[in-house]
Amino acid sequence: MRGPTRIQLLSKRLDWHRNRSRSCRVTVVSQFFPPDYAATGQLLEDLTARLAAEGLQIQILTGMPAYAGPATDAERIEFQPNRCIRRTRASRFWPRRIRGRAVNSLIFCLRSALRLLRYVRRGDLIIYTTEPPYLPIFGWMVHCLTRTPYLLIVYDLYPDVLEELRVLPGDHWLCRLWRQLNRPAFEGAAEVVVLSELMAERVLCQAPGIAGRLHVIPSWADPERIRPLPKQRNWFVLRYGLENRFSVMYSGNQGRCHDLVTLLGAALVLKGEPTIQFLIVGDGPQHRRLLQLAREWDLSNVRFLPYQEPEALPQSLAAADLAVVSVSIEAVGVVAPCKLYGHLAAATPIAAISPPGSELHQLVESSNCGRWFANGDANALVAWIRELMADPTRSAAHGAAGLAHLRRTATPELVSERYRQLIYRHLPEGKVGMQVI
Repeated sequence: MRGPTRIQLLSKRLDWHRNRSRSCRVTVVSQFFPPDYAATGQLLEDLTARLAAEGLQIQILTGMPAYAGPATDAERIEFQPNRCIRRTRASRFWPRRIRGRAVNSLIFCLRSALRLLRYVRRGDLIIYTTEPPYLPIFGWMVHCLTRTPYLLIVYDLYPDVLEELRVLPGDHWLCRLWRQLNRPAFEGAAEVVVLSELMAERVLCQAPGIAGRLHVIPSWADPERIRPLPKQRNWFVLRYGLENRFSVMYSGNQGRCHDLVTLLGAALVLKGEPTIQFLIVGDGPQHRRLLQLAREWDLSNVRFLPYQEPEALPQSLAAADLAVVSVSIEAVGVVAPCKLYGHLAAATPIAAISPPGSELHQLVESSNCGRWFANGDANALVAWIRELMADPTRSAAHGAAGLAHLRRTATPELVSERYRQLIYRHLPEGKVGMQVI
């Protein structure tokens, strides 16, 4: 599809600038945003679209797509009704290597900070995410210079992730410096949002003074977009020959914080049963290791698929008979898997693999949307897969319970309203709304 002409782009730019004086502007800063595949970017896209539809002017500072697979291009600047998306190319060196990603993230933070220093105005509000993880520190520095209020959305808690995964020791100078800078970054925020109670406890240990400004708001999924779908009407099922197979799916980032070896262990036990198909959809740091293990263990019942386009997500998620959501032993309280909610919307039973007492463990047991398994307990997972195959009624009951839990707690309307209340709390009265352009 061809992009806008220069005349069209100029017209949209003029409309955008003409309406700046009539409205508050919220700027969202995140390295990942569609068409990138990152789930955090997809959630931000949904949230900002809803806020823009209310008449709030939204500016998004982000990078070019490079989250998974080869880097691709998108429009450098894109104008939509009440939204302006600005993408920078200066964050795509060695995107598949840890050091390369660290350099990319640093460049992205520097460019975003410089842009904010140049364009920020009185009455603006900035929302920073932890994509990249040291962005909140740059946000605090911008705040010190401009006094512009900001909100933080903490998706993953650093440097705790690096320490728990033993990438760096806790007494390393970088971790000590990072934690020292995190405290003023948290304390300077008008509001701080985390995804789980356990993450909230960790944040409060670092910045106890923000207790009254710390909010636990979960991720979400849209049950009107992602729905249960009979296999005979699902093109994804037909394309991959899943009509007569029990499909066990892991979909999303294959990161170091996720336990996927337990899943492959279950596939190893079940590789002699042709009616069971394991699907691992997505990419990430563990991908090559998983491919190697599947080859070494001769797992012909495991199929790897790339990230699916957003338009295909409702069909791919609905193709699963059982969805696996996992957290590694080290990652409890420092990450919160948002992939869970799409599976709940599809009314798919959940196999939760995590340490005991994790948020994922508690949610699955309290909602009855599936069953919890300890890390490494592949045999218990195998036994439950066989139980669900033998009793479709039980499987349907778990799926229905999960969908009901989603509708009660984590629909786009419920979650975006909580964000909306926090955002509007820090916008000046009288300049909140404007016409949709």
